[in-house]
Amino acid sequence: MRLKTGRTGVVFSAIIATAVVIACVRRPVTQPSPEPLELLVLLPDPDHDGSTVGRVTVSNRAGSVELSGAWQATRMGFNRPPKAVETMDKADVERMFGEVLAGLPPAPLHFTLYFRFESDELTPESQAMTTEILRVVRARPYPDVIVVGHTDTMGSAASNYVLGLRRAMIIRNLLAADGLDSSAVEIRSHGEGDPLIRTPDETYEPRNRRVEIDIQ
Repeated sequence: MRLKTGRTGVVFSAIIATAVVIACVRRPVTQPSPEPLELLVLLPDPDHDGSTVGRVTVSNRAGSVELSGAWQATRMGFNRPPKAVETMDKADVERMFGEVLAGLPPAPLHFTLYFRFESDELTPESQAMTTEILRVVRARPYPDVIVVGHTDTMGSAASNYVLGLRRAMIIRNLLAADGLDSSAVEIRSHGEGDPLIRTPDETYEPRNRRVEIDIQ
């Protein structure tokens, strides 16, 4: 990340006639102000109780540092290396950037639900996840949801496309039953065409029998 800065310097002005200096005026020198530093802070994922934190490398031509913990921060100028990493107080960050943070859209989330063999019925583990998915969707003021159905390679490609679409429709109906406008949910089917685990044809693979949900 780069900051544009201006340059200041000494300016001389002279009036010369017939090779004789008539006047030479030196304007007052303006000392350059310290280069402004930009503050960069790594925030935890707000949708995962603060336990999920990414990792980012902050660098310029003068050096680099890595931020890998919640509320870690550095300051960097255009021609100055990033300062040593410090951990800021959460209250200070919220006080400094509260207005900006309040205006940020929620981070997108991804869920994967799995189905029983040759069925449009969720596994018990995935059925238990639907409560969390519904909570996340309800928390979004204007949710935008994409649901994509997948299958394993058992059966024909045509029948698997239909099965994948049916699985996606089941999830859309589940969300609509909880009050979400079904027009906010886009459904697709990849059938057996986009497996999570690559297998030969006619292969039983539970991890490929899934629906992937992206919530914006």
